[in-house]
Amino acid sequence: MSATKGVALVTGCAQGIGRAIALRLASDGFHLGLCDLPAKREAVEELSLEISRTRSHAGSDIRTCISLGDVSAEHEVQNVVGSVVESLGGVNVLVNSAGIAHDKPFHEITEQEFDRVFAVNTKGTFFCYKHAAQRMLKQGSGGRIIGISSIAGKRGFALASTYSASKFAVRGLTQSVAAELGSHGITVNTVAPGTIDTPLMRESIEESMRVTGNDEGLVKSLSTHSSALGCLGKPSDVAGLVSYLASAESRFITGQTFVVDGGTVFD
Repeated sequence: MSATKGVALVTGCAQGIGRAIALRLASDGFHLGLCDLPAKREAVEELSLEISRTRSHAGSDIRTCISLGDVSAEHEVQNVVGSVVESLGGVNVLVNSAGIAHDKPFHEITEQEFDRVFAVNTKGTFFCYKHAAQRMLKQGSGGRIIGISSIAGKRGFALASTYSASKFAVRGLTQSVAAELGSHGITVNTVAPGTIDTPLMRESIEESMRVTGNDEGLVKSLSTHSSALGCLGKPSDVAGLVSYLASAESRFITGQTFVVDGGTVFD
């Protein structure tokens, strides 16, 4: 008899925070639906192989389902959820980790750049919440929906106006959806990472260097010195919190945004 905890769907799982979350939830005992862009198929397949060699703490074999798609396109999200349900039997946890950043002076941002950030970060979150929730409501056994905001969704930062606005929107969406789904035993929360050592963060550092003229060491120093702990976070730091929010122990927590930033933004 399976000792797994159910099925978790993780988007944006090819690298960084999403990858760490997928590995942690597999270790926790969830079967994994793995979603990222088709262009990242190789990285997702490597992640799937790594998970397949992992056994949960309870000793169970973990199954995976790769379902690629762009979260900004609703029909693709619908297909991703449907594929995971067909392959693994349902969806008990959604973690929408797919997202993009855009560091640029706000007066230089084009309409196309603005729309793309909101399409992925905000509409993508909405589509993933919507179709995961529809499945959880049909299953009738509750569930966990977890989004990824940012400390830039708690406080505006220079050169991050569009990104910040999109992540503020994720918080508002999370609160509203939590209010609607609570009576069905479905909790909805979001995690707000700070400066985490990921490929996305490194892209952000490069863009900041280009715009400000500062060297890499200074940019990193400004980031780490702004936190109480004075260091960069690791993807596993975020994954540990997501693990708790995905667990049965978090049943009385919903509509919240949890900051993981080493003490940069106090709330």
